[in-house]
Amino acid sequence: MVRTRLWRDGVVALDDFPLADLSEHRLDPTALLWVDLCRPGAAMMERLSEELGLNAHEREDAIAPGERPRATRRGGQMFVTVYDTDFSRPDADELEAMDSRLRRSRVSIFVLPDGIVTIRPDDGVDMQAVIERWEQEGDLLRFGSAALLHGLLDVIVDGHQAVADRFDDRVEDLEDMLFAQNSDTRKVQELNYRVRKELVEFRRVVTPMREVLTAIMRYRIESGRLPELDASYEDLNDHVVHVGESTESLREIIASIFETNLALQDARLNTVMKKLTGWAAIIAVPTAITGWYGQNVPYPGSDQVWGLIMSAATIFVLAVGLFVLFRRKDWI
Repeated sequence: MVRTRLWRDGVVALDDFPLADLSEHRLDPTALLWVDLCRPGAAMMERLSEELGLNAHEREDAIAPGERPRATRRGGQMFVTVYDTDFSRPDADELEAMDSRLRRSRVSIFVLPDGIVTIRPDDGVDMQAVIERWEQEGDLLRFGSAALLHGLLDVIVDGHQAVADRFDDRVEDLEDMLFAQNSDTRKVQELNYRVRKELVEFRRVVTPMREVLTAIMRYRIESGRLPELDASYEDLNDHVVHVGESTESLREIIASIFETNLALQDARLNTVMKKLTGWAAIIAVPTAITGWYGQNVPYPGSDQVWGLIMSAATIFVLAVGLFVLFRRKDWI
């Protein structure tokens, strides 16, 4: 799957032109180019590398699995790898599953002086949203490939913020379940573990974005940045920092929920033990009295009705007295 576009002065001049015409369009100093490859083969990558002079190692990294978000510079080119994220929408049955609901989709970007090349191993990244962002920022596109890169990263970071908000909602649900009247401790533990697992995956994508933005902004300074884009990149950097801080806060809250859940279990166990101890003390009174009167030696009131009445009254008075005492102390 190949998609191409050419702008002149921020206006779309050509759309979906043949890849064979790329060399000809690169001769036009007013042209700004975008080439998007989805699931490219090795032959396609080698052909594009020869056409654009892409580095062989970065070409392999663009299609290799498991690459970490990063930004590197070689000569007049820059190579950027980032991940788009989203939450799937599980139904009620899937809520019990321990599989991660977080979707991660990678996009690698070659930033050239006259445009960018995006390479995707799958169609998880919504490139239509990126195109719409470019159309909204049409005035910025006349500033070249840095504007194209900003629009793409802006969509990616907005997706990160949306996922962070979803995490915040799920953490609030966990807090509500934790202090519910009839809290299901096992379910709270399962959902807490699941959210922690998803948050770890999310942090692996979000945390390196600060380094990526720092490298991009440094590259812009060294290559002669355009002041018109400074405010846009600073705003993008603020969003990246905000998402990173949100993930750190969420991690601390989830750890606190886990510890609070354990503390509540201990508190509930202590309450149960107090009640059992209280009732055991009450039951011990009739056991002791009936055991004493049941011994095989004469005792006051043996073989007499008043002896039976006295023992029964003693059991009743002492048992009720202990019940009232434990009730006041909130043991039972």
